[in-house]
Amino acid sequence: MLCLTRMKESTSKEKMLKKVRKALLEKRDNPYPHLEDTALYESYTGYLDILFAEQFTAAAGSFVFCENEMQFVEHLLELAHDRSWRKIYCWEPKLQELLSTYEYPFFSTDAQFVDAEVGITLCESLIARNGSILLSNSEGAGRRLSIYPHTHIVLAYTSQLALDLKDGFKLLKAKYGDSLPTMVSCVTGPSRTADIEKTLVLGAHGPKELLVFLVDDAFC
Repeated sequence: MLCLTRMKESTSKEKMLKKVRKALLEKRDNPYPHLEDTALYESYTGYLDILFAEQFTAAAGSFVFCENEMQFVEHLLELAHDRSWRKIYCWEPKLQELLSTYEYPFFSTDAQFVDAEVGITLCESLIARNGSILLSNSEGAGRRLSIYPHTHIVLAYTSQLALDLKDGFKLLKAKYGDSLPTMVSCVTGPSRTADIEKTLVLGAHGPKELLVFLVDDAFC
């Protein structure tokens, strides 16, 4: 009796797998050829930096607008002094060059990374519609620097603002072509969870604090 049951289950499984294989081999036309061009939201004609700031801060992120890169570094110096930061990490060459120009101290390797307090990275784009940051591992920061330290600081430029996620991916495509980064993530606010007794906890699976410094590069 047991043997017959197993044979029946095996036969049902084989039938299902056969249908799946057949479906995969059949070439069908895309039933939604214009899906990517279909608008998901109402059109927006306002300022993207303001929209991003509103959505990002609503998700518990901290936003600072800077007129230039020098002002960004000045804000960093104030933060490091006020919070007594000592273990600040920066691994992207472009960002290292900027910080070194103003003699801002940072760790350029993963030495003592287990004690990291702050990770500073660039980003691919800022998605204004939902206040998200599009990150990748292409510029040297890897996967760890935006996740492990308690505080994650992102330097972005106004030219990287995109209204929707699809616009952010267009910027990625324009920058990398067919050689896209192996890791692309969309981050909205600091890490959070409410799994235990529905109590919101920040920093459970990543940074407890997320700061975005937006530099106006329109005249750079």
